[in-house]
Amino acid sequence: MRGFFVVCLVAAGLIAAGTAWGQSRGNEGADQNVRQSQQYESLLCSNPAFRAKRIAQECGPVSDPQLHQSCVASFECGAVRHRSNKAPPSETIR
Repeated sequence: MRGFFVVCLVAAGLIAAGTAWGQSRGNEGADQNVRQSQQYESLLCSNPAFRAKRIAQECGPVSDPQLHQSCVASFECGAVRHRSNKAPPSETIR
């Protein structure tokens, strides 16, 4: 019977260690995603050729003039461009 308890304790320890490892890996992935997003935005705002290429790729196929202008405006940099850390209303759980 004592062997059973040892096995249970070892299993519980492995589960706890696996959970902690998985959580830290998830945070690393999220942190990496934030860094990559910041690098992309920095490149977008500092390199006019890159910005023009992205606008052409993303907005070029949009034929409606209003939607096209809105798409182009989404690439603006500087004080006009600011993002919230809050989820958009479409992703908010009620």
